[in-house]
Amino acid sequence: MTEILQTPPLVVVFGGSGFLGRHVVRALARRGYRVRAACRRPDLAGHLQPLGNVGQIQPVQANVRVRWSVDNAVRGAAHVVNLVGILHESGRQRFGAVHTFGARAVAEAARAVGAGMTHVSALGADAQSASAYQRSKALGEKAVLETIADAVIFRPSVAFGPEDTFFNRFANMARYSPVLPLIGGGETKFQPVYAVDIAEAIARSVDGQVAGGRAYELGGPQVLTFRQCMEELLAVVDRKRMLVPVPWWLANLQASILGMLPKPLLTRDQVAQLREHNVVSDKADKEGRTLPGLGIQPQALGTILPSYLWRFRAAGQFQRGDTAGNAEA
Repeated sequence: MTEILQTPPLVVVFGGSGFLGRHVVRALARRGYRVRAACRRPDLAGHLQPLGNVGQIQPVQANVRVRWSVDNAVRGAAHVVNLVGILHESGRQRFGAVHTFGARAVAEAARAVGAGMTHVSALGADAQSASAYQRSKALGEKAVLETIADAVIFRPSVAFGPEDTFFNRFANMARYSPVLPLIGGGETKFQPVYAVDIAEAIARSVDGQVAGGRAYELGGPQVLTFRQCMEELLAVVDRKRMLVPVPWWLANLQASILGMLPKPLLTRDQVAQLREHNVVSDKADKEGRTLPGLGIQPQALGTILPSYLWRFRAAGQFQRGDTAGNAEA
């Protein structure tokens, strides 16, 4: 009898070429899914091809602000993952347009083809927040759940990994600057989470192993203050730098100036975000809406940072006989 081979399900990942996206695409490809990576510049997504078999991963052009491109991208999809987000506003890329309008557009397109949906928001999303970023994230969650009631929402804390914009930025700063700023005194708490762990949670939601209609808060095994994050970073890159507290008023003044740059180092909205702790809530922990609750043991910051921050040491990977480590990038 001739065996009939079934075509693997298609998963569309919006923002698939980004920092988190490449880890999500890899996790899905390893499970055998066909992956369509929807991004604004598919010509710059060639780095995704080696993550799967020949023809398994297909970058396509889509912009969540342009509805027809979203509809085209989700055709034939069994599941849709939305990772699209911006850290600061510029040009037409506004928080409301990307995080709220874009989230609803993706959800409506997914519903139209009968696909399931996983939406990545942010820890601290709150419609009453002083931060426009956090307000838009909360409104995006609301739009998704209004459209697809059993959608899965993930709220990660600060994500770290080889291409992150947090630890890499400060490690690079430590190469040239004798001081590192501690905004608001460096007392804001974070729960840094490894991008690979977030990707595993997303892949499990695509597998149907995560209950929908609720938000999951994703954090790592450690709660660290901003100061402790910088101390951990400096220990890894083996550099001694002064950690200088910057009062809120001065941080806002600096952000007003730096925020005018094409790629701002700091904005007033980011200062507003730093006034709130970015950690998993006790309620989410008790209800099992966390990585351990999903059966995923999150990896510690100290285990992963040396695997990619070694390049910021004075002698690179040969500093004091250390190696770069072999954690998954």
